Amino acid sequence: MRFIIMHTTNAHWESGAIPGPELIARVGTLLGGLAKAGVLLGAEGLRASSEGVRLRFTAGSRTVINGPFTGDHELPVGFTILRAPSLDDAIEWATRQARVLGDMEVDIRPVTEPWDIGMREAPADLASRRYMVLRKATATTEDGRAPSATQRAELARLIDDTTRSEMHLATEHMCPSRKGRRYKNSRDGASFHDGPFTETKELIAGYIIVSAASLEDAGRLAEQYLRAVEADQVDLRELE
Repeated sequence: MRFIIMHTTNAHWESGAIPGPELIARVGTLLGGLAKAGVLLGAEGLRASSEGVRLRFTAGSRTVINGPFTGDHELPVGFTILRAPSLDDAIEWATRQARVLGDMEVDIRPVTEPWDIGMREAPADLASRRYMVLRKATATTEDGRAPSATQRAELARLIDDTTRSEMHLATEHMCPSRKGRRYKNSRDGASFHDGPFTETKELIAGYIIVSAASLEDAGRLAEQYLRAVEADQVDLRELE
């Protein structure tokens, strides 16, 4: 089984702060250990929301809200990682997705690269960057209702077309939050409660994707991740 563990941001990181060497080393040690154990499938951080946009699609109309934005309805249902020349190109990809899926809300933010946090110089010929297109949950997705066969076929064509052009890099879909857990830090250690998550207003700061035999096994990794990134909260969700 595959699980995603997502940690939330705060005002410090939203200000554009760069992680210090101790945090980078601690997270690197955790990820290295997970990779060595063969359970790490992916990991990314996100830039502050001031560098992104929020898109609302209603009855065929698109509203673009420039960041920064505060947490409102932040329960995710899936995401796509794109490589695009500009934020506008990522917006157009998300618009094509919304034409298939209908009314929805999407956040687009740049993915953190090593040169964004001073780990190395950016490539001299860099002409694009990676963006996360984060799709928010709806009552329909929380009920576990999948897109129709027609919608799935159209999404597959969109992904195929943009994969061939090397724009689309990855897409993930999450199971309803009732299959997940939310972990919180406290002075007494980590505590958790099972989904569903009726409300969450915190923005995602980053994530890891892991392979685990059960929710319990993934939960132990979530606690390690919670401590490593020093987050107030992480959500553990099963991936489809």
